[in-house]
Amino acid sequence: MEHVELLPGERIDQLYQNHIQIIQSDEVFSFSLDAVLLANFTQVKQSAKTQIVDLCAGNGAVGLFLSPKTRGQITEIEIQARLCDMARRSVQLNQLENQVHVKHADLNQSLRFFGKETVDTVTVNPPYFPVQATSRKNPNEHLAIARHELKTNLDEVVTMASELLKPWGKLFMVHRPDRLLEILTTLQKQRLAPKRLQFVHPRDNRAANMVLIAASKDGQAAGLKVQPPLIVYDQDHYTPAVRKLLYGN
Repeated sequence: MEHVELLPGERIDQLYQNHIQIIQSDEVFSFSLDAVLLANFTQVKQSAKTQIVDLCAGNGAVGLFLSPKTRGQITEIEIQARLCDMARRSVQLNQLENQVHVKHADLNQSLRFFGKETVDTVTVNPPYFPVQATSRKNPNEHLAIARHELKTNLDEVVTMASELLKPWGKLFMVHRPDRLLEILTTLQKQRLAPKRLQFVHPRDNRAANMVLIAASKDGQAAGLKVQPPLIVYDQDHYTPAVRKLLYGN
């Protein structure tokens, strides 16, 4: 691993399953389990010609976690300059400069970097919470932008994903189950046919708090598959399935 400079409050965490190291900061941004689950759920082609775009990239976790699964090019698009800086240094830390590329941009500007309908795979871990006058927002601006629809929203995310994707290209998203109907409707409106769903439950007796969604550009409306649920905790410990994702065998 290459040496990189850490700023105050930063640390280096490791996803032991694939030995990826990533710069984190509780004050700015830290990836959580949803990024790990999204990267695992995402299916990518191995070919070096494959183009993968990660929207709302944060500190680059999803793109970095995908890198061992493909020889393709991964472009991470993030609106916050501070998070882009963390992502770029994490790319250097893992010596992935020839594969993973970080762009500081609003996701609506993604077509500056790609022709329309030229991307094979889009991943996105978007802000989950719509902005309402009564909603409580995180006082930390970095975290508020990452979690609340302050700079983008579901419709913009899905619209841009559709514009980037080739016909039969794939979108992979993690979101909240309470917005599932809105998500499925928005996907279909933008020529994206939902193909796989997996619900994530904190415990086996608790309601799902995440949903993983795969959709195909211009795919047939029929054929949606709901995978077995993923349970995160068994009492106070990760379940074997989640422990394997985080730490390997």
